[in-house]
This record gives sequence, C-alpha cells and structure tokens, in this order.
Amino acid sequence: MARIRFEKGTVQVFTGNGKGKTTAALGCGLRAAGHGFKILMIQFMKGRRYGELDAVKNVPGFDILQFGRDSFVKKGNLCTEDIELARRGLDKAHEAISSGAYDMVILDEVNVAVDHGLLPLEEILELIREKPNHVELILTGRYAHKRIRDAAHLVTEMVETKHHFAAGIGAREGIEY
Repeated sequence: MARIRFEKGTVQVFTGNGKGKTTAALGCGLRAAGHGFKILMIQFMKGRRYGELDAVKNVPGFDILQFGRDSFVKKGNLCTEDIELARRGLDKAHEAISSGAYDMVILDEVNVAVDHGLLPLEEILELIREKPNHVELILTGRYAHKRIRDAAHLVTEMVETKHHFAAGIGAREGIEY
C-alpha cells in the first residue's frame, strides 16, 4: 500500500520574541506522526541535549538531526565551525525535501541562522520555491526575514507579554530544554 502524502503541503513560519516556536513545530510533527506521516526536524545552532531528542525516539517516523555546537552563537562573532554546521544542515534539508522520504520537514532556528549570517537568505527562499507539493515545510526562529514571511502560507508571531526569566527563574530541564 502506498504511503499517504499531504495533498497540498504548505510553508509555515513560527517566529517572534515569545516562547514556543520550537514547541509549536514539534506539536505539528507529533500530530502528523500520529497520522502516519514521516517527519524530519533539522535543528540549526543547537548541539546540546534537549528533551525532544529523547522523546521522539519513541515516535515512529519522527527524526531529529542537530547541526550546531553546544554553545551560544553570537551574531557578529561567528566561527567557521558554526558556518560549516549550518551549511551541512541546509544540505541535509535539500536532500530530505527532495528525497521523497519525508512528508514534513522542520527547519528549527533557521530564521536565526539566516539573521546571524550563517545561511544565505536566497538559499532558504530557493528551498521554499523548490519544495515538492506534498511536503509540509516549517521554519522556526526569531527574526524571520520579510521575504520568508511573504513566501509562507502561514506565519505565527509569538509575542512575549511576560516571561519568568524576568522574575529570576532560569531555563529549566523539561521546559526550556
């Protein structure tokens, strides 16, 4: 029996300064996996252990690959390794999207990678243009470029109105990572 496909895959963007962009994309992936779709999340600029890495091991058809170091990438102070890892992640995204192996491809933090100069905007726009009709493409991260927003079918802006960091509550295992 042939694998089910999305009839019309769209481009979704989760951006903004509020919390929940990666979490929203993971939710989309979990929902799709529950219907038998194949999902790949490519995490840019992330190289540390996050809870979702262990969680999706128990979700058939949901893979996560990381292309980043276990350290903060500072805009304007990029290292060669950060650029090389981002490039490898983008190459993997091209391969995954064109291979037919995945129904949904999530590019986590790709908007930040573009904003910081790790990846060229034009290549992300090309990826969007060349996406096969049956692939759902999700791009996350702050600072989504206007041209990426314009190319998307759905854009959700996460707006921070209050954050526990301001009260001195730091990043917590199981919540922020």
